[in-house]
Amino acid sequence: MTMKLDWLRGCATALVTPFASDGSVDVECLQRLTDRQIVNGVKIMVPCGTTGESATMTPEEDWLVISTVIEVAKGRAKVIAGASNNDTALTIRNTQKVMELGADAALIASPYYNKPTQEGLIAHYSAIAESVKGFPIVLYNVPGRTACNISAATTITLANKYENIVCTKEASGNFSQVMEIIRDRPENFVVFSGDDAITLPLIALGADGVTSVISNEFPSEFNEMVEACLAGNWKTAREIHYNFLALMEANFIESSPAPVKFVMKEMGLLEEKLRLPLVSITDSSRDKLRKIVRELI
Repeated sequence: MTMKLDWLRGCATALVTPFASDGSVDVECLQRLTDRQIVNGVKIMVPCGTTGESATMTPEEDWLVISTVIEVAKGRAKVIAGASNNDTALTIRNTQKVMELGADAALIASPYYNKPTQEGLIAHYSAIAESVKGFPIVLYNVPGRTACNISAATTITLANKYENIVCTKEASGNFSQVMEIIRDRPENFVVFSGDDAITLPLIALGADGVTSVISNEFPSEFNEMVEACLAGNWKTAREIHYNFLALMEANFIESSPAPVKFVMKEMGLLEEKLRLPLVSITDSSRDKLRKIVRELI
């Protein structure tokens, strides 16, 4: 049976990683952003995922970011730390490291570039789960980034086999697949939306929360929407959903997290600094996002 984690529910923020003008991790800004999330009601932090630009960070920078978030969150919020890699042995080392740092769980995306079979995915996640027995693992299915979909059958096989595979962040956009997982999952296994714009319908179908991008910008409001969904207060949830739908979609008008970093810069929260190969968004995208944000503030 899956480990029961009462805290694994609601809105989790896929934190951006703020960079200083010289390209280094801006630790003081990261501390402020993490605290802002917690003060605004978000109880789960997710550093070093896609939105955190972990693909362009060194291991030392990953550990710095994760340690910083853990320290700020201590006693106030939980931390699911990114530990993904397309090399199983390195992913195991990453997962063991975030466990040693004091994270509450590890987020592990399906291996990118290799394109393993479903049998390969089962072997990959099995090796990781067995290497950190008792430490929670969250699957991250984002085939648009990895070119490797974790099927519903594979997710259910892993959930049934390992008690510490506790959740999936589903960013496939495939409603049929997500519904299969929700229908067939073992007791205590958690399903999170990996896409802000479909969080409301997925919770209506039985999902338990979201790992969110928009909550970087509007943590209080989006957390309120998720909580309203989970409480069955659909009128309030729909009002917030439709109010922020344009921004949820525009956050992906160009490669994430470039749009969200622009919005956060406009809000005075960080410097608009990305690491190559990501670049700042175009002028036309800036104009569109400015218009959307002006209507929200």
